[in-house]
Amino acid sequence: MKGVSFLATVAILAMASSFVSAYDPSPLQDFCVAINDIKSGVFVNGKFCKDPAMVSANDFFFSGLNIPGNTGNKVGSNVTLVNVDKLAGLNTLGISLARLDFASYGLNPPHTHPRGTELFVVIEGTFLVGFVTSNPNKLFTKVLNKGDVFVFPIGLIHFQFNIGETVGLAFAGLSSQNPGVITIANAVFGSVPPINPDVLIKAFQLDKNVVEYLQKAFAPN
Repeated sequence: MKGVSFLATVAILAMASSFVSAYDPSPLQDFCVAINDIKSGVFVNGKFCKDPAMVSANDFFFSGLNIPGNTGNKVGSNVTLVNVDKLAGLNTLGISLARLDFASYGLNPPHTHPRGTELFVVIEGTFLVGFVTSNPNKLFTKVLNKGDVFVFPIGLIHFQFNIGETVGLAFAGLSSQNPGVITIANAVFGSVPPINPDVLIKAFQLDKNVVEYLQKAFAPN
């Protein structure tokens, strides 16, 4: 009986192991609708692979992160993202990089990366950063100075605010070749087509005039 129990245990563990390893790969775009005729397909989960015989060193090279981004906008920040669209050699490697420039009191507004964790490294400036967990929405926040590092877990809403009187600079590593970004205010009040105002009035407990004002303010140009 002991032998039978041992074999049963091994069999159960083997089945559990197969279930664990048989997961779907993480999506690399917002959606990928199935199609039966592969000739009509335009995307795979990631990018098509280049013939290895045609690959060169330039496929693994990007130049330009030494150039400051333009922070002359309403929020006073600029993100220069190096993902698989900018650096083809990142395909399937599960990583990307960003340069973040901030004017004095510039803000990278609350946003989320649906497909990537972010590791934020301060080069210059003083930053108030934070992220909010899923319900019940606990805030984790910290003031960062030059040389400090902070991690924002995948999918959670987070922000970076340069609270100093000088310009700020940071670099961020992200755990996806295409982490995606959803800026909360723009997504909610600037979607195309716009969300029905009645939904936003109810959800945010706002006056109709306020919702209409916000939708005009965040409407894409």
